[in-house]
Amino acid sequence: MQLESLRIFCDVVRWSSFSRGAAQNGISQSTASQAVHQLEMRLGVKLIDRSKRPLVPTPQGRVFYEGCRELVARYEELEARVRSLDDEPSVMGTVRVASIYSVGLAHLTAYADRFRSLYPQAEVKLDYQHPTAVVESVRQGRSDLGLISFPKRWPDLTVIPWKEEEMVVVVNPRHRLSSQTEVEVGQLDGLEAVTFEPDLAIRRAIDRFLRKHGVQVEVVLAFDNIENIKRAVIEMPTGLAILPRPTLEREIGAGLLAALPFCDAVLKRPLAIVHRGAGGLSVTATRFLRLLSGESRAGAGVGERVAATPAS
Repeated sequence: MQLESLRIFCDVVRWSSFSRGAAQNGISQSTASQAVHQLEMRLGVKLIDRSKRPLVPTPQGRVFYEGCRELVARYEELEARVRSLDDEPSVMGTVRVASIYSVGLAHLTAYADRFRSLYPQAEVKLDYQHPTAVVESVRQGRSDLGLISFPKRWPDLTVIPWKEEEMVVVVNPRHRLSSQTEVEVGQLDGLEAVTFEPDLAIRRAIDRFLRKHGVQVEVVLAFDNIENIKRAVIEMPTGLAILPRPTLEREIGAGLLAALPFCDAVLKRPLAIVHRGAGGLSVTATRFLRLLSGESRAGAGVGERVAATPAS
């Protein structure tokens, strides 16, 4: 039984698709289907229920997948370790990073470029997703690392605090508050606001913050990502939003938005890195994790379960 067939099977299950599993391995869909069929013939059981869309593993296939996933991951880590023994720049392969939209393409691309300069044979694949999808992508092994905000505690994931970002009031330059350089929380009471959808952790944190200060805003629009919120505030002179300051640099520089820090309170957005544990990380993924975390923290965090930052 070849390891390559196990890898193909894992990718087919991971993506619930023969075509996507095949693409991950640079082969045709029929080749991927044949590889899985040969495994089924060897084991004498059906591993994938082909009658359902998207594809799902059978109970036997689920058990086989869990075992194969660990086997393939350990072999790939071992292979990477052997290749990296002689020379550090021999780190190679792809690091798959899932991130919430608001971390910023330019910000992460800078990390990816730096990593490629350090390890020319390595590649960083960035995928921007909804917060829930980021966690599931890491949990199911589609991504090596995940970048999220307001982290929780997950028993099957390692959470590493990454950074904290100041949250500020954002207004259109024609808004009545735009002439100020800072704002008191109480000044927001009764004003129109564009905010996040209620099921997002960042929305719950903002709501708690406002309730704590006895403030109630009039929510006129709600979105699931920062880019849409910024566009809405740009187009609505009477509206405001509360957003992480680092996500506003482009719009502030262009004069499209004004950012007002709170003068009487502090609200921050914690960002964290999540992964499935040291045993599930390749050498290449571990190197990228160290680059994100900073060399001074490289030893702390990798393989350790770190308490999630409170979302308050």
